[in-house]
Amino acid sequence: MKSASSTLDVFVYGTLKPGYANHAAYCKGKVASSIPAYTWGDLYALPMGYPAMTVGTDKVYGFLLSFNNYQAQILSSLDCLEGYQENRPLALNEYYRISVPVYDQRSQQAIAEAWAYYMTTSRVKNHQGIKVTSGCWTA
Repeated sequence: MKSASSTLDVFVYGTLKPGYANHAAYCKGKVASSIPAYTWGDLYALPMGYPAMTVGTDKVYGFLLSFNNYQAQILSSLDCLEGYQENRPLALNEYYRISVPVYDQRSQQAIAEAWAYYMTTSRVKNHQGIKVTSGCWTA
């Protein structure tokens, strides 16, 4: 597994994936590498047009994005996009951010510990999320 000391690693599975709605605004020109990857959870499509991941046992597919510069500003802008404030009670956040192991899709090997945004199961239910059994969300 690579060291996270020199980069900011973020696992993305929705609108921040390359080619999706928020990638250009939040990631373009800032990403040093983008690797097809997965982590563990349960994936849901929300009626608002974006996904949510909860704690679970399925593979959730996305990308490991590594950022080299402006790490604090990048994480702050992603937190804002995801409706997350570190010191706010969990119930008031749209998503919450945790560090998770991320695996290379090809080799199945662990490649990083990365930040990922999860949603509580109760919030997913309130949003009437629909489980994505393939583990891969598409718009």
